[in-house]
Amino acid sequence: MLTPAAFWVGRDWTQTAVLCAVLGLVLIVELLNSAIEATVDRISLESHPLAKGAKDMGSAAVLVALLLCALVWALALAARLGGS
Repeated sequence: MLTPAAFWVGRDWTQTAVLCAVLGLVLIVELLNSAIEATVDRISLESHPLAKGAKDMGSAAVLVALLLCALVWALALAARLGGS
């Protein structure tokens, strides 16, 4: 849904590319997080501090990617709607 919106929000091809790139970054980080979680669960279903740490760090990486994406989109929307 946001990818088509990037073509309206972006003022030129570089802004559009950056908006699409941060969306792709979120997808990539989410896929890596899913891979980490699946690997940890495959190795053992027992609770272990290192396994919990790996899963928590993967989730934190997704959060950071989402925050970066939200920041980039907010700035682009402010520039588009603010006229600057």
